[in-house]
Amino acid sequence: MRDRELQKRIRELKNLAHVKQIDINDDLNRISAKLTGDGPGSMDAWQRVTLARNQDRPNVLEYIGKISDSYVELHGDRLFGDDLAMVGGIAKIGGVPFTFMGHQKGRTMKENLKRNYGWAHPEGYRKALRLARQAEKFRRPILTLIDTAGAYPGIGSEERGISEAIATNLKMFSVLKTPIIAIVIGEGGSGGALGIGVGDRVFMLENSTYSVISPEGFASILLRDAKKNQLAADLMKMTAPDLLKFGIINGIIPEPPSGAHNDPDFVASRLKETIITSYQELKDKKMEQLLKERSQKLLSLGEFHDPHNGQEDSFFRKLFRFR
Repeated sequence: MRDRELQKRIRELKNLAHVKQIDINDDLNRISAKLTGDGPGSMDAWQRVTLARNQDRPNVLEYIGKISDSYVELHGDRLFGDDLAMVGGIAKIGGVPFTFMGHQKGRTMKENLKRNYGWAHPEGYRKALRLARQAEKFRRPILTLIDTAGAYPGIGSEERGISEAIATNLKMFSVLKTPIIAIVIGEGGSGGALGIGVGDRVFMLENSTYSVISPEGFASILLRDAKKNQLAADLMKMTAPDLLKFGIINGIIPEPPSGAHNDPDFVASRLKETIITSYQELKDKKMEQLLKERSQKLLSLGEFHDPHNGQEDSFFRKLFRFR
């Protein structure tokens, strides 16, 4: 049986189980993984990179539509314009009003040109910060959904201060007095991802990636051969299991075999469950404790052992000391 037909049969069984109120999703996923050979243990890093970039993966607004009772999108940064590569607004999830924001990719060539392939401009990050400050004012929790290869590196973007916009977001998100939940749903590329990636809880979908540079860029610069992108993906430790092991993220949200696009409803249900559970854990924490833990989480990124003084240090600690 071909993979596409197999996935269709499994979706039909899941729908039947849903009607009968029987939860057999995990069993069906395990069976499908064995039949297709696409289970978590059988995939290498490059296969996960390919799945993270799959143009059929659900995007931010599709997920918001599935996990929320209702939502309204808000536009503009009130300084320059509205960046369609960064969407945001207010959504009611599990009866709780959230402020959401995320990188929006398209399906077709026309949509991707409109959304700039999810490469956000400075006004996109300033829009995100405007919505985040609004959330703090009205005591709404924040949900960020990350899916970008990086911030847009064009001339106009540089002229309007893309590095300043991301740096300001890092600074301000770290002290916002409201719970923040960040989830990588596809690509988590460099500063473009970090610009809305500071959170009290950070999760990744099973086949998403999170890294400071693309495997192609790593291969070209460090391995001196762009064709070694598959080796680079493995060396970079950019997959969800790797980052969970390093303590960069708090958890992994499971996907069906062959990726989230094969069963968006299943992934959306797990996404919603993770969001609601995380919010319940965070909402009763004292704000002082919440901000302290968030700051510690941010400062621990890039942690390493310094052989000169025998102490632990991190990239962000060095950055803040330099500043």
